[in-house]
Amino acid sequence: MSTDTLKVAIVGGGITGLTTAYYLQKKIREQGLPIEYVLLEASDRLGGKIQTDYTNGFVIERGPDSFLARKTSASRLVKEVGLEDKLVRNYTGQAYVLNNDKLYPIPGGAIMGIPTKLTPFITTSLFSPAGKLRAALDLVLPRSPQHDNDRSLGEFFRHRLGDEVVENLIEPLLSGIYAGDIDQLSLMSTFPQFHQVEQKYRSLILGMRSTTPKQPKSAGNKKAPSAFLTLTTGLQSLVAAIEKNLDPACVRKHAPVQKVTKTGQGYKLYIGDGSAVYADSVVVTTPPQATLRMFTEYECMRLLADIPTTSVATIALAFPKAAIKQNIDGTGFVVSRNAHYTITACTWTHKKWPHTTPEGKALLRCYVGRAGDDSIVYKSDEEIIRAVLHDLRRILEINETPEFYHITRWKQAMPQYIVGHKYRIEKLSDELKRHLPGIFLAGAPYYGIGLPDCIDQGEAAVKQVLRHLRTPILV
Repeated sequence: MSTDTLKVAIVGGGITGLTTAYYLQKKIREQGLPIEYVLLEASDRLGGKIQTDYTNGFVIERGPDSFLARKTSASRLVKEVGLEDKLVRNYTGQAYVLNNDKLYPIPGGAIMGIPTKLTPFITTSLFSPAGKLRAALDLVLPRSPQHDNDRSLGEFFRHRLGDEVVENLIEPLLSGIYAGDIDQLSLMSTFPQFHQVEQKYRSLILGMRSTTPKQPKSAGNKKAPSAFLTLTTGLQSLVAAIEKNLDPACVRKHAPVQKVTKTGQGYKLYIGDGSAVYADSVVVTTPPQATLRMFTEYECMRLLADIPTTSVATIALAFPKAAIKQNIDGTGFVVSRNAHYTITACTWTHKKWPHTTPEGKALLRCYVGRAGDDSIVYKSDEEIIRAVLHDLRRILEINETPEFYHITRWKQAMPQYIVGHKYRIEKLSDELKRHLPGIFLAGAPYYGIGLPDCIDQGEAAVKQVLRHLRTPILV
């Protein structure tokens, strides 16, 4: 093995970059590898979209507020950095869909809008009798041809369940996750499991019923375990804990990477302050537009321009609990595409996550902006608050002004996995191997947008880097 020390640069200090640094450092120490790393972050803080605000006893997430419990990499990382005792599951109350100026309970047994129990679906007034009959055709329709290429979520679900179920239930649920247009979003890059279920069981409804775990009879009236986890200290505490575990000498803030060029067997990274970093391998976790600017002279990176983004904003509003006249039992609602509202969803955070809110207070978290219609995100705070309060007063009969509010704009920050996304990312990966070996892309624009997905990509990037450095340099 060579005694020369190898250098790895990690560009971007969001959760993907942090995870990459954490697990790379762990491997270096465990195996005594002759490798150094540097984490380069353009801003004055780490964590990217993970931002928690602590005001007047509230715990307010400005970005993601939780992660899926079934994707275990996030909770595993939480435990590794010593925060296991801060993990908490969400309250699993009723969720609603807003349509025709009315809140409709999401039918029981619906998995991402797909019915797995017939009685709640038949009895709901969210769909017309014709809409229910059209959805029932899924029970007799043939499966899609196996040779089908990627297609949109909208096309897939409309074929199986019809327009009404899609627009009144599936679209608001799935668009809430990706902030996208389901008639553009890729089935194979967002929910390939639905395609697999249809292929195996022919009927999507029957397939989802067969694959959904049955609640044991002994559970009685107990609620099913909640699907999401977060930290009572806010997700920003995870960022702080990871950073605390990193070697401070290996973390550089205020270090925007402006350009990356290939030099021999390695790379030169030009930093905004005029300095430069030389690296044998580089993990890039920045958004597609920023990454493209760093690699403008490399034709293969042009594929990044094919990953569109959209803008959203979150609006957290604090009220006295008594200000909300419509005290509905539940955790919040999503808004149907056909409803004429500015907000796209609203979480009753004080109910879903009781630890976030002081006694006697209420915390609402609203969302605005969607693919093809994100102009509201660019308006003033006053205009956004006026529109949000107008909607809330129609729905929840809130006549008071909030005690305070926080608006967080995520401009062109939500990557869109449009049809063909998987193919484009695979092609980009192949092009990088050929033209820029040792450069690896990871993060929300590529293989999943949730926190566990980004953590998984960080871990995968570490394996890719070590494999690259061992062939042939470390061997």
